[in-house]
Amino acid sequence: MTARLDPRRLLPSSLLGQVMLVLALGLLVGQAISGVLLYRAAEQRRDVTAINEIALRLITEDKRSAEREAMRAAMRAERGLPPRRMARMNRDGIERSGVSPLLPGEQRLPRYEEALAEVLAGQGLTPLDIVITTRLAGQDPLVVERPRMQRRLGPRDWRERQILVAGIERADGSGWAVVRQPLPPRARGMIGSILLQTLVIFTVLFTLLFLVLRRMTRPLAELTDRVSNFSNGRERAPLLQERGPDDMRRLIAAHNAMETRILALLDEKDVMLGAIGHDLKTPLAALRVRIESVPDETQRTRMAQSIEDITRTLDDILELARLGRSGEASERTDLSALVASVVGEYEDLGERVELGEAPRIALPLRATLLRRAIRNLIDNALRYGSAAWIEIVQGTASASIRIDDDGPGIPEDRMAAMMEPFARGEASRNRATGGAGLGLTLARTIAEQHGGALVLANRPEGGLRAEIRLPLR
Repeated sequence: MTARLDPRRLLPSSLLGQVMLVLALGLLVGQAISGVLLYRAAEQRRDVTAINEIALRLITEDKRSAEREAMRAAMRAERGLPPRRMARMNRDGIERSGVSPLLPGEQRLPRYEEALAEVLAGQGLTPLDIVITTRLAGQDPLVVERPRMQRRLGPRDWRERQILVAGIERADGSGWAVVRQPLPPRARGMIGSILLQTLVIFTVLFTLLFLVLRRMTRPLAELTDRVSNFSNGRERAPLLQERGPDDMRRLIAAHNAMETRILALLDEKDVMLGAIGHDLKTPLAALRVRIESVPDETQRTRMAQSIEDITRTLDDILELARLGRSGEASERTDLSALVASVVGEYEDLGERVELGEAPRIALPLRATLLRRAIRNLIDNALRYGSAAWIEIVQGTASASIRIDDDGPGIPEDRMAAMMEPFARGEASRNRATGGAGLGLTLARTIAEQHGGALVLANRPEGGLRAEIRLPLR
């Protein structure tokens, strides 16, 4: 099957790219409209020039013809001669004809006829009919017979010249006056001028807009990176420099104030957590010493176990609270060696923990945190099942640490809720089996700290699969 190309992938995703694209489309549309308007204006000027030339020739010929005919008629009358027959063609190239000049198959041009009628009416001429058409000079019988007219059209390409043939039927019934007028040539270089104008506008506007947008988007990109990486490190980075337009400066200033306040709150939280941890663990340690004086061994064991549970729960809570402010820096670590070291710890304790395929993959990791996440998932597998099977799977964009067990699994509708703090399952996953409901929450948070995710799924053959997915980078 042929994969369909998503049109959204062809569009720029950045603010700068999108604004530049909109500008380019707007300029193209604007220049296209401008080009059409300029072309239509040029065609109108061309038509007006041709119609005015035809009207001028007709009006001039009409006046001269009337004067000449009157003089000739008077002279011939004095001499007793009969009236002279009208010539077929006068010196101005105006043909006198008894029929319309429209040849079979030719189309009339109403817009030209209306324009000529308007011009003639302004000069007091109202013909019975006006007929205008276009034809090639080489197809006009009169032009073919008249070398003088051919020379006016051009000595070489006169046959390909387009001419307007205009005929007016005189109101006095004397027939048709036919004018042949070459259409003025179209203006040369108009398209090139429009393209050059578009190129100049593109260059000027693109340069100016690019400089302005870059001034706006560069601090915006820095602010985006700062917000994205805010929780990655414990060390305080210098505040962002306030630059760019006023709106951007105010945004950066507001972010700097917010960041300063958040860091102060986190510092206060760390101090408070340290105090809580110290104040709670000290009496717990004292209780652990005092229960040694309890004579009943069974009661003493139960009390010791309760203290251990409280201590472990307190450690989990403090660890979860400190994850967002971990002071451990990422180091490039062999993922297979890290997982193998954790598995080795359980093997030394005699637990059924097996390591399968583990290709060597070097990733930037916080080793201590990731070990904690793997231990939590293995503890869950052993707590609710009889064994744990671990393998590392390398994909195209991520590497996965898979931990499978043979326990009862988790209902599908409870899968997401089980990763929330203090969430525990039903009969098979309750406090009686141990845990405070923080193991999966810690593992998920640690995976997200590495830019990955924790994915839970029930295995078809039974049991649960917990998978830490880490991006390859």
